[in-house]
Amino acid sequence: MNTDIIRCALRRIGLFTALMFAALTLAACASALLPPTESLNAARDAIASAEQAEARQYAGAELEEANRHLAAAVKAVEAERMAEADRLAKQAHIAAELAIARTQAAKAAAINREMGRSAEALDEEMQRRGDRQ
Repeated sequence: MNTDIIRCALRRIGLFTALMFAALTLAACASALLPPTESLNAARDAIASAEQAEARQYAGAELEEANRHLAAAVKAVEAERMAEADRLAKQAHIAAELAIARTQAAKAAAINREMGRSAEALDEEMQRRGDRQ
């Protein structure tokens, strides 16, 4: 009779141990954060777009900031600080977008200045021709 009780208790202890091991394994898998791949790729794509838009010439500080944030995000991933990596990748993306916007604004301002000079030249030419007639 005592041996049956002991066997039953051992079975329960074995079952409890197996359940605890399974629960701990599931908890460990659930808590492992994945790298913010989407944020990192979005930042890389935005930086590449900024470089293609000639941001280095027109918005070098913003482009440098984007690259600095992306490098820090990669280091955070290596250190398994995924929340920080995601935040840094998003900051890199925003800085790259700002570099693109400043580049476009600088190019538009240059075109505007050139059009103003052309309009002034055209006005002078029209006045000169008007004086001749």
